[in-house]
Amino acid sequence: MTFIKMCGLRDEATVDLAVELGVDAVGFVFAESPRRVSVEQAARLRSRVSAGILAVGVYVRMPLDEVVATAEAANVDHVQVHDLRSGDDVRVLHDAGLTVIRAVNTGGAEALTEDFGADLLLVDGAVAGAGVTWDWQDRSALPPGRWILAGGLNPDNVARAVRTSGAWGVDVSSGIEASRGVKDPNLMRAFADAVRGDSAAEA
Repeated sequence: MTFIKMCGLRDEATVDLAVELGVDAVGFVFAESPRRVSVEQAARLRSRVSAGILAVGVYVRMPLDEVVATAEAANVDHVQVHDLRSGDDVRVLHDAGLTVIRAVNTGGAEALTEDFGADLLLVDGAVAGAGVTWDWQDRSALPPGRWILAGGLNPDNVARAVRTSGAWGVDVSSGIEASRGVKDPNLMRAFADAVRGDSAAEA
């Protein structure tokens, strides 16, 4: 079954729906974004996430000590960081008891092959969070093993993207929105159905 992460959730209704849909992870954005939530909001939303579903804090351009403090205050134990510089950064987060998703942009193959020791790798388009698709077909430029595909996914293209790229998981935000930062329940359902339906067809 393909791993599904729905990111940029900002209110109780969308978190509850994501839980109902049986997604594998939900993301709370602490970076500058229309989807940004406060620590207090994230903590309230986190309390609605069922056991077995990962709650992930998303960070860009934030000092590591603030990442750790924010994650602790919001009660999230998974962090997705878009600008990790080295394995030392990952070790700092691991030492704080956090599971680390290293997010990289498709700017060069060396960024994908260099191993920082993170628990998971997420590959986004050229600009993080822009919701722009990229070339999933060139598998030579993609990492081996378990990794998460992001960037411009929506209910219409996600099944093809998974089949083409060989990704273990998918991450969606703008592709399930009615407007920037506002999730659409119908699109959330359609996205989950598209992924699960394709996974079932392959089984």
